[in-house]
Amino acid sequence: MSPHVAVLRGVNVGGRNRLPMAELARMFETAGAVRVETLIQSGNVIFEANEADAGGIAETVGAAIVGACGFKAPIVLRDARSWGEMLAANPFLAGGVAAGELHVALLSAPVPAARLARLRADRSPPDAFTATATAIYLHLPNGVARTKLSNSWLDAELGIVSTMRNWATVTRLAQRLAARI
Repeated sequence: MSPHVAVLRGVNVGGRNRLPMAELARMFETAGAVRVETLIQSGNVIFEANEADAGGIAETVGAAIVGACGFKAPIVLRDARSWGEMLAANPFLAGGVAAGELHVALLSAPVPAARLARLRADRSPPDAFTATATAIYLHLPNGVARTKLSNSWLDAELGIVSTMRNWATVTRLAQRLAARI
């Protein structure tokens, strides 16, 4: 068994797509996950599973959400190792950017460099981003509510699903994962 993080997109945002975290945790347990823990109300789940089973658990939970709640909530899955690598690779940290201005968009599948090149750096000044195959690191000095670097824009440009988290949530999830290793 190894620890994983599942981040759901569009759960409990703006009063829509209501999903109590206790119910979400039960869905993961029913799907076969163990030591399930949620963090805040936006659909962040830490759980343990065999590496071979983690993807199937996420798929099962996705179907359960549609069945029980009537909406689709895409799930982006990472194991503890890749979460730690993602955390360490944020290029804005070395530049001294305030953590409160940082976000990351987690990508549901690796994106080829040619497709990443479609992302226009000048889309939303003064916002900045750095793209990797599995994450888009965002510096949003005016906040996430004022940026044009949205999930929907990323999805359209990259042809995948993305879900964004602020840096405080990313680091809290990393701390919880580290406690399990």
